[in-house]
Amino acid sequence: MIVLIGGEKGGTGKTTIVTNLAAMRMQQINEILLIDTDKQGSASSWASVRDQNMEIKRVLSVQKFGNTINNEIRALHTKYNDILIDAGGQNSQELRASMLVAEKMYIPIQAGQFDVWTLGLMDQLVSQVKTFNPHLKAMVLINRASTNPSTTEIEEIFQVMSEFENLTLSAAILKERIAYRKAAKEGLSVVELNKQDPKATDEMQFLYNEIYDIV
Repeated sequence: MIVLIGGEKGGTGKTTIVTNLAAMRMQQINEILLIDTDKQGSASSWASVRDQNMEIKRVLSVQKFGNTINNEIRALHTKYNDILIDAGGQNSQELRASMLVAEKMYIPIQAGQFDVWTLGLMDQLVSQVKTFNPHLKAMVLINRASTNPSTTEIEEIFQVMSEFENLTLSAAILKERIAYRKAAKEGLSVVELNKQDPKATDEMQFLYNEIYDIV
């Protein structure tokens, strides 16, 4: 499966999500490929940190840029059944090219009006891409949500989702937790930390199960 974590808005935690998923997927199968299309190279840096830890499975990461990376991804998919793509936070040629080959796309947004506004742009982009990739399934993922149960920001997202024809809201919700930052610094997923945060682990496991259709 080719899974893309991307979106038009920057700073929504795409790299944190994709690296967690990559490490978790590596626990289930022998080989996956993490493709970093963000020129900042954060996912590649995470993989480099991970390589230094000989006690855990390494995650192979490559960087790909340009508007023809869809052809390169197709070629790589003949070798790697599972590919995860980190696309930077803008309507880039890399994002659009990756959407042409992805089976599932997750668009992280933070609960707040400015992030919600970008969904209209993504809805239009997904509509255009589906002409060439009709099987693309585009999901909106609430990330870095407040742990305060009284917040109404998540409810606002539920209300606006009905406006979009090509986007579906994921049942998973990831909240703002220190465990995600700690895992990123160590080249790990939250499920690999020596001292796990049960809530972060449960959240990420729920998302993983949804993506890979695990009941």
